[in-house]
Amino acid sequence: MRIVFERRLEPSRKVAILVPIASFVLALIVGGALLLAAGANPIETYKAMFEGAFGTDYGRSETLVKAIPLMLTGLAVSIAFRMLFWNIGAEGQLAMGALATAWIPLFVLNDSSLPPGVLLLIMGVAAFGAGAIWGLIPAALKAYLRVNEIITTLMLNYIAILLMDWLYTGPWKDKAGYGFPGTASFKEVAALPRLPEWMGAGRVHVGIVIAIVAAALIWLILLKTRWGYEIRVIGENPQAARYAGISLVRNILLVMLISGGLAGLAGYGQVAGIAYRLQKGIAVGDGFTAIIIAWLAKLHPAAVLIVAVLMAGLSTGGDQITITMGLPAAMSRVLQGAILFFVLGGEIFVRYRLRLIRTAEAPQA
Repeated sequence: MRIVFERRLEPSRKVAILVPIASFVLALIVGGALLLAAGANPIETYKAMFEGAFGTDYGRSETLVKAIPLMLTGLAVSIAFRMLFWNIGAEGQLAMGALATAWIPLFVLNDSSLPPGVLLLIMGVAAFGAGAIWGLIPAALKAYLRVNEIITTLMLNYIAILLMDWLYTGPWKDKAGYGFPGTASFKEVAALPRLPEWMGAGRVHVGIVIAIVAAALIWLILLKTRWGYEIRVIGENPQAARYAGISLVRNILLVMLISGGLAGLAGYGQVAGIAYRLQKGIAVGDGFTAIIIAWLAKLHPAAVLIVAVLMAGLSTGGDQITITMGLPAAMSRVLQGAILFFVLGGEIFVRYRLRLIRTAEAPQA
């Protein structure tokens, strides 16, 4: 008798719902065992994580602040993945968007008397454009030369991040910054406005509105337009799309223009909405986390927003247990990793079922 994985012809809705729930519960059990081994109370730890992420106005606002770049990069990755273009470069595209965002108020319009809204619009367009250009480089290499996009997008991450690091520690460094790495701070007119105080939003800025609007537009494009139909066809069967006369080159370029631009807007939010300058900590792995978010959300724009908030909550809650319970920072990362491992691993059982096969008995001599 042997065990084999058999692909499900059509995963049932019941399986699609129950498997992720079971995976999450299993992750909590394994995480609880690790907490017990570390001398901590699992129930109290999980309670502290939840309250730290969602139980207070401050926790909720910090969770949403962390979720904004995850939403935008998650959307960026998901639309590219829809067409089987494996954009692993959202981190670099975010960095280029951040760089362009800082460049406008620091060097282009630093003495401008433009109204705040106009300046912010120009900064946003620059961020979108910089991310889009960075995304078009691997897109063009893939479309015209068949260069593997996983390699090119991954390598471009390091170029963008190192370029950004060099600028804020070198040519763009604030000379009045007492030696600390970073550019000069922006003027108030170059800062994204925050949500109203009565909402208890804390540091949450209008970048969250941009993310929600972007998700709605992507949903409309994918489901209500001919271009969205072409993206779906290419993603399901590239050969059939080619025979149907759909241009793969044009769609690769257009999709990566949008994908890179959305990631660039994530950098825009980090610089103009949080840091108000270019500094260390702008690109902290959100572009890579976006890949996990896109898969957990099954590439659906609305689900990307929800999963991004949950992922941000894991991070905020992890910080909380480190501060309040004295657990090492590594423990919160282990708990996050365990949850992601089991939830992502559980997807195997959504697509496949285990089947026992009886092997024929060997003939006797």
